[in-house]
Amino acid sequence: MAVEYVGLNNIQGPLAVIDGISGASYEEMVTVTLDDGTKRIGRIIEMLGSKAVIQVFEGTSGLSLENTRTRLSGEPMRISLSKEMLGRTFDGVGRPIDGLGEYFADEIRDVNGMPINPVSRVYPNNFIQTGISSIDCLATLIRGQKLPIFSGDGMPHDNLAVQIARQAKVVDSENDKDGKFAIVFAAMGVKHDVANYFKRSFEESGVLNKVVMFLNLSNDPVVERIITPRCALTAAEYLAFKHDMHVLVILTDMTSYAEALREVSSAKGEIPSRKGFPGYLYSDLASLYERAGIIKDAKGSVTQVPILTMPNDDITHPVPDLTGYITEGQIVLGRDLSLTGVYPPVSILPSLSRLMKDGIGEGYTREDHPALANQLFAAYSRVEDAKSLASVIGEDELSDIDKKYLAFGKAFEAQFLNQGIYENRSIEETLDLGWKLLGMLPRTELGRVTDDILDKYYAPTEG
Repeated sequence: MAVEYVGLNNIQGPLAVIDGISGASYEEMVTVTLDDGTKRIGRIIEMLGSKAVIQVFEGTSGLSLENTRTRLSGEPMRISLSKEMLGRTFDGVGRPIDGLGEYFADEIRDVNGMPINPVSRVYPNNFIQTGISSIDCLATLIRGQKLPIFSGDGMPHDNLAVQIARQAKVVDSENDKDGKFAIVFAAMGVKHDVANYFKRSFEESGVLNKVVMFLNLSNDPVVERIITPRCALTAAEYLAFKHDMHVLVILTDMTSYAEALREVSSAKGEIPSRKGFPGYLYSDLASLYERAGIIKDAKGSVTQVPILTMPNDDITHPVPDLTGYITEGQIVLGRDLSLTGVYPPVSILPSLSRLMKDGIGEGYTREDHPALANQLFAAYSRVEDAKSLASVIGEDELSDIDKKYLAFGKAFEAQFLNQGIYENRSIEETLDLGWKLLGMLPRTELGRVTDDILDKYYAPTEG
């Protein structure tokens, strides 16, 4: 039963406190009515005896301590779900903002989701093709995986996010052909021009009809950012486990989400942890990331690609650091590569996909994929050593084999890592390109590949 209270005890930042409350519960939704009749939504984020701390999504400006009316709904935040969400754009709390009006709700679910029984989880082992060589070959995305992208300010992670959304597909042809693949795209704290870029890119590429987009803009309420990824993941779970779709969830930028969490935590007066973030940042991020996966007897799946910017390119910052503990690998964008014009500037040596080994090779991609990936990693690592040596003694003093590695490194960055923003390479094209580049090195240097695979794929080349 809904109950209404008049007046507030205290207002601090985005939070309002009501005293003398009874029967309220944590995460319960409320409607706050101002003097002029304007309504705002909020949720109870803390209970202190008879006091309730309310997080007001649209902010607390204009609220009065005396006349503000607060109505408790008696239920947590829910979002209306329907397959009609595909092709639609919503704000950070799931309200349509594309001018197409409301849609018929097939189901209404709690945005906090339902815990997945670990016993019912299925180990991910199916390949998702992004069309990007550096990812598909060397840090392969597996269906049901959570694989974050670590970026930095000014790097092209927005372009990469759009390219992945535009090109990603399940290699199982029947799933993609039958419309069983969908994208849920959630942007948090983005500027208007970036939001317009996302919408325009999806419209122009013709993939908007399989995208559900949630946009929280930089001038939207900060606390709304905390709800945005939960709304997105609830929509993804609905499409995956109710309509048997394979859903790729792209969340950008998780650093904005974490900073919003820090702001609310500070307003609540909680004791801060590293760099002012709350001590529960790890468990909060885990509550989002762990909603990815495959469930036994379910035909659909939820795969996550969270994107986060590392302040000052610091990979030990709390957000990327904790994300790395929870997720199954990371794709790191390198500023040095970006400055040389390489796109996407994937720094392959610190990048990895921990589930990659179970979703590549014969029956998934091609039998030579694991050996080729290992050899490319080893060869590029030797390139870095040769560069370091050349910086000390000069390139002319290097041995012949080190000079060949330098030549390989330049070709690898220019041809393999670097590709156009609209260039969509199949996994076969990517693997063939890898072998073409390895042909620049003597066969005796390819110690990570068996003779059988070398006999089939290796062909020496010049230059």
